[in-house]
Amino acid sequence: MAVPATSDTASSAAARPRYQRPPRTGPLRNALVPAMVLIVGAGGFLRVWALSEVGFNSDEAVYAGQAAALAGDPTLTGLFPVFRAHPLLFQTMLSIGFSAGVSDTGARLLSVAFGLSTVVAVYLLGEQLYGRKTGLVAAFLLAVMPYHVVVTRQVLLDGAETFFAVIALYCIARFNTERTPRWLYSAAGVMGLTLLTKESAAILVLALLVFFVLRRDVRIRLRDLLVALVILAAVVVAYPLSLGLSGRTATGQNYLVWQLFRRANHGISFYGETVSPAVGLTMIVLAAGGLWLLRRQSTWREWLLVCWIVVPLVFFHLWPVKGYQYLLPIAPVLAVLAARAVVHVAVPWLSDHRPAAARWLRAAVVLAVGASLAVPAWLAVNPAPSTTFLAGSGGVPAGREAGRWIEANLPRGSRLMTVGPSMANLVRFYGRRTAFGLSVSPNPLSRNPSYEPIDNPDRELRNGDLQYVVWDAFSAARAPFFGDRLMRYVHKYNGVAVHTETVEVTGADGRTTPKAVIIIYEVRP
Repeated sequence: MAVPATSDTASSAAARPRYQRPPRTGPLRNALVPAMVLIVGAGGFLRVWALSEVGFNSDEAVYAGQAAALAGDPTLTGLFPVFRAHPLLFQTMLSIGFSAGVSDTGARLLSVAFGLSTVVAVYLLGEQLYGRKTGLVAAFLLAVMPYHVVVTRQVLLDGAETFFAVIALYCIARFNTERTPRWLYSAAGVMGLTLLTKESAAILVLALLVFFVLRRDVRIRLRDLLVALVILAAVVVAYPLSLGLSGRTATGQNYLVWQLFRRANHGISFYGETVSPAVGLTMIVLAAGGLWLLRRQSTWREWLLVCWIVVPLVFFHLWPVKGYQYLLPIAPVLAVLAARAVVHVAVPWLSDHRPAAARWLRAAVVLAVGASLAVPAWLAVNPAPSTTFLAGSGGVPAGREAGRWIEANLPRGSRLMTVGPSMANLVRFYGRRTAFGLSVSPNPLSRNPSYEPIDNPDRELRNGDLQYVVWDAFSAARAPFFGDRLMRYVHKYNGVAVHTETVEVTGADGRTTPKAVIIIYEVRP
């Protein structure tokens, strides 16, 4: 017979105090709504400030292009195929707004809405696990966390994926607490939506399975497990079914092969060097310190949260392909664990003799940690101009402006060659012209199956099938070989610069000077 999930085994229940949620009345209850309004307001300000200052990056252009194709945009439908690499739940939702017109600002606002909804969901998760104070602190930390702020300002799948994932985790917490199957079924349905947003969420399903295997005191009846799996499959089947009905089953298969065999894009230390500072080193230390200091009070709650963090962390560290935003689903859980440490770690002597001072000390810690997150978040949404770019960390400076110049000035039917597929996507979305990346490999095993290679650049330039060449500093910095090769083609075919986009960069002497980041050449064979 299963042991209730609200306690450990009977022999250890008395020795391990359980967290008790505060009553649903009193001063904290009355302050809940104003506090959440302030928290969501602060998070919203960071997410919408200068939201359209910089245009899309490559991934944003792809997802927005898919949404535009779903909405029936006559030009973008031919430039962005609906079925590419990922499921289409987010793009389908975005397409509803695009039915009134394609807008990069409107697209980003949908991501912002998912980000702020996640802040509310994290409050619910923290409140369910550790009480209302923990929920409020966790919501505040996530609202100002640079990592979550930056990603949920972009048209990426990860913000929506994280929202659904947190809701699924909340349902699991309710199931473990109440032992009612409806919460397990709800978790399965929401996890299905998570997978329909981004297929890599399967690693979160594995994290839950690891938790249930490790915690033998939290059992699931076989019948309930089978029903949950049926619900999960019934939701997820929508994507392969749509691929099958459209005759595009090879798309998913080709993408899987490419992901399995593509070369690594970052070293194994990538997440430690880039994501840890964005999450907040202070918050990571708090979360880890709380786990250690409160280890004697450990229950299934900590095991659930730790499994949710460790399994994706290990997987993506070992997986050769590393994206800046891939670890976003673990950020809310880190916020909950950090909040737990602030609220529940006892302050020696002070808690017993000066409880008011202890409360003020905890409030000061929350504000200090929040400030350590909010300041870099503010700097992240107001970045200094740069000619380098990290995929997933923001838009591409001058990419929108170059694309709009192309749309306004180049003849319809023009075909362009870029250094890589990233700039080609921006040319397609903003410039509404066909573009191909020089760096796209003709070997199907070595390229994203969504990208079309240039089989023979010399022949196509010589025959006039490619009339314009676009050089950009961001792609050239990542792939200098192809940047140099593209410029050799420019010189060989008498390229003439017809447009240049610049950004103001600060030199070592502190002076700002314009630097060319995108140059469009007309080539004449």
